[in-house]
Amino acid sequence: MTTDIKAIGERIKGLRDAVDFTPDEMAQRLELETDTYLGYEEGKNDISISLLKRIEKEFNVDLATLMFGTEPRMTSYFVTRKDQGQTVERVAAYKYQSLTAGFTHNTAEVFIVTAEPKAMDTDFFLNIHPGQEFNLVLEGSLLFHHNGKNITLNEGDSIYFDSSLPHGMKALNNKAVKFLAVVIEP
Repeated sequence: MTTDIKAIGERIKGLRDAVDFTPDEMAQRLELETDTYLGYEEGKNDISISLLKRIEKEFNVDLATLMFGTEPRMTSYFVTRKDQGQTVERVAAYKYQSLTAGFTHNTAEVFIVTAEPKAMDTDFFLNIHPGQEFNLVLEGSLLFHHNGKNITLNEGDSIYFDSSLPHGMKALNNKAVKFLAVVIEP
């Protein structure tokens, strides 16, 4: 559990309070077991981008608000300077730096993701979310898993895929990997 996960959970709890839902009602709305939902709210369970995107859609709240606690304000353009994007560590092995957090009602989420090599010791953390995704390896190498198939991607390689199918990645060669991830909603 990282502080960031706990802070995201607190923001989700605040949202639940604002819409005046019980934990059971919120869990039902998100099609989760109540105990699972409460684990997210308490910061005990990692929360996937796909679930955050679902909350964003269900409750008309920007992903940046859920992840970073900030309200996006820009509507015509938004500049993120090098290494200045808002960051969050959802799990110890992954760090997300948003490049779109200041733009409101964006149709794509763009992140620079850093995956630490210690993730190699565990199974893939698989995500599923509607839409499509584009990943471009900026530094290092990663093992990309998509719907049962493993693909090695090296610096400069990219992949565009159906994100409604199970997918995940791991850093290779005992080194962190950095990649650009663009998540496009339907």
